[in-house]
Amino acid sequence: MMLEIAKLKQMSPSDFLTLGNASTAYVKRVEADGLIAYAAHAADGTYITLFTDRDIAFEALREYDLDPVSLH
Repeated sequence: MMLEIAKLKQMSPSDFLTLGNASTAYVKRVEADGLIAYAAHAADGTYITLFTDRDIAFEALREYDLDPVSLH
């Protein structure tokens, strides 16, 4: 298990992209200007946009054929 974790830590963002699905969008709860928001990122870590509501984030990402998943 430790060897697997060590290998993951050495991977570049583009390596992670090949592991996952390019159509996956990660949604993470963040604080922006003192407000709760939801940041969406592509599988390679590229910032997509910021949403004010999680449900709206998921709906909007699905409209663009992305598969949103929560990131904690």
